[in-house]
Amino acid sequence: MFVPLHDGVPLRFMRTPGVTYGLIGACLVLRLTLRLWPGQEAELAIMAGFGMIPSVLFGTAVLPEGLAHLPPWLTLFSNVLLHAGFAHLIGNVLFLWVFGDNVEDAMGHARFLVFFFLCGLGGSLFHAGMHPDSEQPLIGASGAISGVIASYLMIYPQVRIWGLAFNWIPIHIPALYALGGWILLQAAAALLGADGAIGWWAHLGGLATGAALTPLFVHRNIALFGRGPVRS
Repeated sequence: MFVPLHDGVPLRFMRTPGVTYGLIGACLVLRLTLRLWPGQEAELAIMAGFGMIPSVLFGTAVLPEGLAHLPPWLTLFSNVLLHAGFAHLIGNVLFLWVFGDNVEDAMGHARFLVFFFLCGLGGSLFHAGMHPDSEQPLIGASGAISGVIASYLMIYPQVRIWGLAFNWIPIHIPALYALGGWILLQAAAALLGADGAIGWWAHLGGLATGAALTPLFVHRNIALFGRGPVRS
């Protein structure tokens, strides 16, 4: 387990990563709203109605009357901003806080916002494809943030990151090792079927989507892996 704390990379093209801050704020507000919602049953109903349920998405199951708040295809996006608890939220927010600002800086506000939700879409679809009969709602920004991690790794592989290994050992190592190790952990967990309550395949789908989209979304003078401009 790796917890990022700081990377020290200055912004080059903007003063404030407003989209990153806005996404973090939206996730926090929604989590607080759900926490203060009267009754656990009401909170679970929100999770079911706005989370992405693979069997509902593919039409093999139907939500009970009163729970279908959105068309199933829209839950591919709405699930990204919901979190099951504060531990789930804080873990995602830390990664977005440390890496999101630099990726937003490399793409621009509007493109980063689109990129974020496309990565969430890729993660949700990959999870649904691997668990088509599941009736458990998928919620959380992990798929989208995995895409951000893939993009950061492509842009800043040699930047040294401050973080905690195994949640308590201080480390200061290049992103290639810190995030590369994190990616290997996600792949191993998905393949071994670890902890079914975590959407490991959504993480991998978000990673793949982020890696594929990054060359199309970054500014033309941003180098990937130090190999020169992305686009001519």
